[in-house]
Amino acid sequence: MRAIVAREFGARPELADMPIPEAGPGTVQIQLEAAGVNPVDLLVVRGMLKDQLPHDFPMIIGTDGAGTISAIGPGVDDFGFGDRVVGKFMVPPIGHGTYAEYIVVPEATLAKIPDEVTAIQAAALPTAGITALDLMNAARVTSGQRVLVVGASGGVGSFLVQLAALAGAHVIATARADDTDRMIRLGASEVVDYGRIQVTDSPTRPESSELSVADSVRTTTPGGIDALFDLVSPPPVFAENATLVKDSGAAYSTIGSADEVALKSRHVTGGNFQSTGGAAELRQLLRYVGNGDLVVPVAATPPLEAAPEVLGAPGARGKTVLFI
Repeated sequence: MRAIVAREFGARPELADMPIPEAGPGTVQIQLEAAGVNPVDLLVVRGMLKDQLPHDFPMIIGTDGAGTISAIGPGVDDFGFGDRVVGKFMVPPIGHGTYAEYIVVPEATLAKIPDEVTAIQAAALPTAGITALDLMNAARVTSGQRVLVVGASGGVGSFLVQLAALAGAHVIATARADDTDRMIRLGASEVVDYGRIQVTDSPTRPESSELSVADSVRTTTPGGIDALFDLVSPPPVFAENATLVKDSGAAYSTIGSADEVALKSRHVTGGNFQSTGGAAELRQLLRYVGNGDLVVPVAATPPLEAAPEVLGAPGARGKTVLFI
C-alpha cells in the first residue's frame, strides 16, 4: 500500500510502499479515505515522543483518519464490515498512522460517521475538534461569558470559536484582517487583527502602530474576560494576555507557555493543557456536525502524495485533509 513514512527521527517524510496491516483480536482494518493533518504529526517525526513511547520504523505518519472498515478481527462487537468510521489513532508502538491506504486500530478508538458527514469532514475533526471540546469543558464556558481565542484561524481555534458561540459566550477571536468575515461567520462577536491599528497624529501624516492583543481587548472589554484560550503565544505574550482574565477565570495554553504558579497566585485556573478526549468526545462532535451546529473548517484537500509539502506548513486557516 502507499504510505507516507519517516525512516528515522527528523527525516524528511517520503512516499513508500508498505505492507497492508491485518486485523487481529479486538481490532479492525480500515481502508482510509482521508487523513487529517495536524502539527503534532510533524512533532512526532521530530521525536517528541521518542522517550515516552515505542516507535516502529519506517514510521507511517498521521493521527487522524476516516474510512470504511474492510476487515474485522476476533472479539470486535460494536462495528461491522463496511461501517464508515473515524478516530484519533495515537496507538503505541507509534509508526502505524493514517497517512496510508490502510490502518489497523482497536475498536475502542472508533466512532461511526453519520450519513450527513463526509469522510473529509470526519478526518478533520479528531485532534483539533477534541482539543477544542476538552478546552471548553475544562474552562466550563457558559452563556454570557467573554472568551478570548488567540490563534483562532487554525483548526483548534476555528472549532473553539464555534463551540464557545454555541455555548452562548461572547467570543473575541484574533485573526488576520482578511479572515475577519470567516471568524464572524463561525460565531465570533469581535475580531482582533493581531492588535494592528491605524493612528493619525496629523491630518496629513497617517502612521501604522502596533497595539498588543491584550491592549486591544482591554480597550473594548475593560472589565476583563472569563476565559483565555491561547493556542499560539510564547510565554511573555501569554502572560500579558492572561492579565485580561478575571479572578476565578480560566487561562489555557496549548503550547506550554503558561506559568501555572503565576496564574494560581491570581486565582486563575488553567495552565498548560493536554487533551485527553477520545471516541466519546468525537461522537459528540460528529452529532454537532451532522445536525448542522458545527462547521468543519476544511481549508485544503491535497492528495496523499503531497503530505511532505503540506506537513508543518505555516499559516493554515482551518484544516488540511489528505485525500487518499
